[in-house]
Amino acid sequence: MDIVLVPGLWLDGTSWDAVTPRLEAEGHRVRSITLPGMDGTAPLGAVRLADHVDAVTTAIDWCADPVLLVGHSAGAGVAWAAADARPDWVARLILIGGFPTPDGEPLVEGLPVVDGAVPFPGLDAFDDREVADLDADARASIASRALPAPACAVEDPQRLQDERRYAIPVTVLCPEFTPDDLRNWIAAGAPPVQELSRIAAVDYVDLPTGHWPQLSAPGLLADAILAAAPATTDPLDG
Repeated sequence: MDIVLVPGLWLDGTSWDAVTPRLEAEGHRVRSITLPGMDGTAPLGAVRLADHVDAVTTAIDWCADPVLLVGHSAGAGVAWAAADARPDWVARLILIGGFPTPDGEPLVEGLPVVDGAVPFPGLDAFDDREVADLDADARASIASRALPAPACAVEDPQRLQDERRYAIPVTVLCPEFTPDDLRNWIAAGAPPVQELSRIAAVDYVDLPTGHWPQLSAPGLLADAILAAAPATTDPLDG
């Protein structure tokens, strides 16, 4: 099947490079998205959240069948908006270390903005659980890849309109937090995770890594994505 990969803040489509070969080896067609503003072709101040969502829906529209849509970190909110825009074309949604941003809320709040961009704050700004599994090579990879993100794409309110999104099956891969942590946050009414309480079918899967498993443990992440992928039938097999 087609697998559409959406990166989180500060990363482009190449952040999935170590994950893609394992997915392709199982016969899947992989489309890793570089979101607008992250490829140097548009001024960051001109890029909106809607542009990021449009980039993902365009990738979905190129596919012949419903896709497996994967979003990492803040890319989970972008993927959720794309699923809302194309509910009949998402066979399953996988969220990695991120949540489905509710309608009217920004992807992330409180990040410093400089000249219309959200600069990468450096790994020292993150919690120990998020970075503990990063060896020197992974740290260097993140530092070399990290680019400023368009501020409006981070701060614009999410716009959702089709409640059929709640019928899309969802898998949440839990890296620096556990499935029990997430269930407790939902039960406590934490606003960023309340969309999960409305989804008809959600699986919470432990992923014992930090926040960037595509760079620190790509094989483990690829296996988790494959395990969550809907079963497909080869047309030649009838």
